[in-house]
Amino acid sequence: MTRAASLAKQAASYGMKAKTLFFITPGSEQIRATIERDGLMEIFKRIGGVILANACGPCIGQWDRTDIKKGEKNTIISSYNRNFAMRNDGNPNTHSFVASPEIVTAYALAGTLNFNPLTDSLVSPTGEKVKLNPPTGIGLPPAGFDSGKVTYQAPSEGSVEVIVNPDSERLQLLQPFEAWDGQDFIKLPILIKVKGKCTTDHISPAGPWLKYRGHLDRISNNMFIGAINSENGLANRIKNTLTGEYDGVPEVARYYKSKNTKWVVIGDDNYGEGSSREHAALEPRFLGGVAIIVKSFARIHETNLKKQGLLPLTFAKPSDYDLIQPSDKISLVDLASIAPNKVRLITLIADKMCDLTRGWFFPQHRTQP
Repeated sequence: MTRAASLAKQAASYGMKAKTLFFITPGSEQIRATIERDGLMEIFKRIGGVILANACGPCIGQWDRTDIKKGEKNTIISSYNRNFAMRNDGNPNTHSFVASPEIVTAYALAGTLNFNPLTDSLVSPTGEKVKLNPPTGIGLPPAGFDSGKVTYQAPSEGSVEVIVNPDSERLQLLQPFEAWDGQDFIKLPILIKVKGKCTTDHISPAGPWLKYRGHLDRISNNMFIGAINSENGLANRIKNTLTGEYDGVPEVARYYKSKNTKWVVIGDDNYGEGSSREHAALEPRFLGGVAIIVKSFARIHETNLKKQGLLPLTFAKPSDYDLIQPSDKISLVDLASIAPNKVRLITLIADKMCDLTRGWFFPQHRTQP
């Protein structure tokens, strides 16, 4: 922040301001209070910077943009740590490049991607050419960190009845999931065979959906709507194997649930990377999923699946992913004697049974699907 502020201070001394939208998001209340105390916040404001709340905003798709139309191609530069499609503003045609805070500041002052801060000059309001000096900064604040406002609210010591309007679309009390009946899963449909990258944003997008994060049923309408179906290369377009018709992923999952039909998902490498978004595990369990079978998992998402009672299984051979077609039926057997590397996955391919063994990463003390 001090390095970025050093560039902003140079520009402000010449009366220059950012030529594009320039947002600064403190990473925590401690950082917000510290940069305000040390004057950094005021420096950014002098060049037109807008200080956002130290909370989820453009970094999770809640940027309500007015400078462009939805769907318009554009480019942004951000020091937020993720730049997945639609991550910042919900626009699939926003191309986000990740850079350091000082590089972001330099480009905000230039207002163009053609600017090279190492060699090019800015132009002040008086027409003077200004070449920015290399940014300087300090690693830690000399006066230490300011903890800021205390926002922790201790829970009530007594019992509290939480009353939620049953008609609310934003709040819903969680109900325990149905317990496993101890039986193997036989001939389950594949809800979707995901092709390529499948982050938690693909599984449960954020942005405008976050207003439903307290209502599991409502937010489950976004489940897998960003994942690419290997069968047709499309997002949110899969075949309902019970009806033969194509529909959105949440709609098909709800139909299976209404028919008491459990299902599985097939995925690619590093499935579930990105934000540690627990809804990406809650929603599949809520809509009837029992297992996620992939080449490999992102660590935190794998843990979240276990917490919600979904079997996180990995292919013993990653190439076995290619043997399974979206129309196949999957059986998971010998679950009562579950143990590391002992889960058997039987695939029904063209009415022929293929017995394929899968690896797994379920800890011994948590084996209840």
